[in-house]
Amino acid sequence: MTRAILTVQAELDLEEIGDYIAADDPERALSFVSEIRRHCERIAKAPHAYPARPELGEGLRSCAHGRYLIVFQPGTEEVLIVRILHGARDLPALFRDRS
Repeated sequence: MTRAILTVQAELDLEEIGDYIAADDPERALSFVSEIRRHCERIAKAPHAYPARPELGEGLRSCAHGRYLIVFQPGTEEVLIVRILHGARDLPALFRDRS
């Protein structure tokens, strides 16, 4: 079964999201981060059902979770969650320098 693996950067993104929400509502921050993690596991079950995002990088796809975008790369045995970003950010600029 395919599983979701978060990159170090995606884990940092989640930490930032949690910290931002926690400033107003610590309990909601924990539940929201958990929701995103569960959403990543759902993505892993059918990663090709989500739109390709060639403007962000070769092989990348994305899925919205509220105002956030989960950017991932499907693989045979795992789905690599590359970033988890607020949709208002300049996504092409963030991915332009991706190695």
